[in-house]
Amino acid sequence: MDQQKVDQQYHRLRLQVFLGIFIGYAGYYLLRNNFSIAIPGLIKEGFSKGELGLALSAVSLAYGISKFVMGIVSDKSDARIFLPLGLLLVSLVNLAFGLIPALTSNITIMFIVLFVIGWFQGMGWPPCGRVLVHWFSLNERGGKTALWNTAHNVGGGLMAPLANWGIVLVAASPLAIKSFNGAFVVPAIVGIVIALLAFILVRNSPESVGLPPIEEYRNDYPNKSHQLSEQNYSTRELLFKHVLNNKWIWVIAVANIFVYLVRYGVENWVPTYLTEVKGITLGTASASYLWYELAGIPGTLLAGWISDHVFHGRRGPASFCYMVLVSVFLVIYMSANSLAMINVALVAIGFLIYGPVMLIGLQALDLVPKKAAGTAAGLTGLFGYFFGSFSANAVIGWVVDMAGWHMGFILILAASILACLIFLATWNVRGQEKVK
Repeated sequence: MDQQKVDQQYHRLRLQVFLGIFIGYAGYYLLRNNFSIAIPGLIKEGFSKGELGLALSAVSLAYGISKFVMGIVSDKSDARIFLPLGLLLVSLVNLAFGLIPALTSNITIMFIVLFVIGWFQGMGWPPCGRVLVHWFSLNERGGKTALWNTAHNVGGGLMAPLANWGIVLVAASPLAIKSFNGAFVVPAIVGIVIALLAFILVRNSPESVGLPPIEEYRNDYPNKSHQLSEQNYSTRELLFKHVLNNKWIWVIAVANIFVYLVRYGVENWVPTYLTEVKGITLGTASASYLWYELAGIPGTLLAGWISDHVFHGRRGPASFCYMVLVSVFLVIYMSANSLAMINVALVAIGFLIYGPVMLIGLQALDLVPKKAAGTAAGLTGLFGYFFGSFSANAVIGWVVDMAGWHMGFILILAASILACLIFLATWNVRGQEKVK
């Protein structure tokens, strides 16, 4: 193509594929944490918080493993197909969860269904990361990834009112299912529509549509040698040469354990904590959950901007600053007695916690060649979900049952402080090189 046509195509397609991965990933979050909205209804059915926390942990366990496995698969796949396929599958399983009463009849069945949901959820992040590194270069990637990452908050925030609406609809309908099953039905229908839209919009890479690599187009390379590493690697090379042999990937993977324990320790227990301890109605608690999610949007955007423009592509310093503030507002959330102060603390935590969540994934993309992006992000996700989110669900549920909510919050606060300390170690890391 001549340069003018290249410019036109890049401008149009970058916007198009960005919209595709944004709405596609938001769709995944409409269908990830619906079970947390159903927990108060399930408690009334006689299930304990420890049992339900164990069932909920299945999502994290499956997602952590799947994100790593599917990350490897996605590096060998077409993101245009991979992303919507996973969303379609997770939508269909959620729909079945809502419409078949037997699936919520005992903990074992719920654990199995939630495990399947978590496995298909693992097909979301890796293809999005693959699209980001192929369509956006290093010096702009922080802001673009931050903007994309707000899909977490859009999808997660809309999930609560959509799920609550589903509960109301089912309660008023002649369907032979419990009202809490409605938390899965409406979001699942929306997810199917979004999967189709994502397929229409996403393109795998600039090269797949006849355009030059993004580094060449923007003259923005990830290393001083200007090596693009565009060749395809074997699975063994992806794992052992570019991911498992990179010490910084391991450092941020460990940090991700503690970040995710904080994130889901607050997020997944908000409806139960506010209704059980603070005496707030489920509708009001769902509104607080929405504000928590929506607050992450400006916080994530600011984190990306800071990492690009203040720290010049270094992600560790921004993550450290954010987690220090998360620790402060966790203390406020623990001690708050009024709904106003609870919401202030939740909004602040939501504003702050999604910054490090996004930056860890972004740093994993920065640290490896583009062809290994899904695998690197999958490894950090494996640690975050398999250990961090599992602890947030199963361990915190058990701790609260045994020792009360105060000890549960102490565990979350300790994780936040440990994350701060680990981010200090990555202070001078930028891209695939360490800045002296």
